[in-house]
Amino acid sequence: MKLENYHVKGEEKIVSPALIYYRDAIVKNTQRTIELAGGANRLWYHVKTHKTRELVKMQMEMGFTHFMCATISEAEMAASVGAEDVLVAYALVGPNIERFIDLTLGMPGTQFWALGDDYDTLLQLSAAAREKGITIPVLLDVNVGQDRTGVLLSETADYYERCSRLPNLQMRGLHCYDGHNHQVDVEERQKAVDEMDRKIEEVRQDILGRGIVCDTVIVGGTPSFPCHAKVSDYFLSPGTSFVMDARYGKDAPDLKLWEAGAIMTRVVSHPASNTFTLDLGSKGISCDQPVRGELVGVAAKAMFQSEEHWLWKMEEGHEAERPQIGDILYVIPSHICPTTVLYPSILVAENGKIVDEWETVARVRMLTY
Repeated sequence: MKLENYHVKGEEKIVSPALIYYRDAIVKNTQRTIELAGGANRLWYHVKTHKTRELVKMQMEMGFTHFMCATISEAEMAASVGAEDVLVAYALVGPNIERFIDLTLGMPGTQFWALGDDYDTLLQLSAAAREKGITIPVLLDVNVGQDRTGVLLSETADYYERCSRLPNLQMRGLHCYDGHNHQVDVEERQKAVDEMDRKIEEVRQDILGRGIVCDTVIVGGTPSFPCHAKVSDYFLSPGTSFVMDARYGKDAPDLKLWEAGAIMTRVVSHPASNTFTLDLGSKGISCDQPVRGELVGVAAKAMFQSEEHWLWKMEEGHEAERPQIGDILYVIPSHICPTTVLYPSILVAENGKIVDEWETVARVRMLTY
């Protein structure tokens, strides 16, 4: 859902392009996410969307205790503000094994969890943990249909049992991200999730029947987590839902979440009578989606984008409405997560004015560890 107004007081002094988060809308989105999940205790949410300490702290105040990360630096960032449980939901390979061990030893106030889908890599993690005399809780990454990472569901029980014998690793459960379940039709999405969770539970019961611990299952992305909440008691792992973006706003309107992140941009040129150019090039918005963003309040079509420029063409019949050079416009990114990482800090608006600035601390690959 679009905000009624993305403009902020004093915007004429803001250097563009600039990324703005609307805190009041993020609070509402967080409350809505908790409602859809059935409680904050059900959420093991992903911090990759924002990479900021401030949003982690805000959500801890709202009852969150479990956080998911894609990088070691994100995990360190979350732990630095007191997160209780932090899962690095990315296979640890190469130097990241030693980094994870160092992180675990260096920040003992947080329980760090690891994830893997390769026995030999987990064997290396086991050896590193054994050398330092620590035990690491681990989830097996399961391929439930996205075909990006994970052990095939049909092979999961046997693979899990094999991994459970590794010393100094405590196999605790399954990570089952279903990024492919973003069907626009809610009934179709729910049907796909119902079938997925039925299969996951069959595998989990198989593992439990072998006398092996499997007490933690994490499922769901932003479009699918409410569907999982209806049919399982698993942890849920949305990320985008707290800030939201144009892609999910269009594909999952049933979530009723506000698109709470926008890029402020300016018109810099009129290269033809029916076109205008923004100062928002590919360096300022993620390019991983075919449609990179939605221009708010202007009847225009995106033409092409270069590093520092974005050309737009007015729709037929709307030529007279072309914005003037210097006008301030707003674009809702199609994908907020990789857009946020392009900005060293985020301006934070509340009640129509800028009230704070959050550093995107974990946009770098390495902090301390």
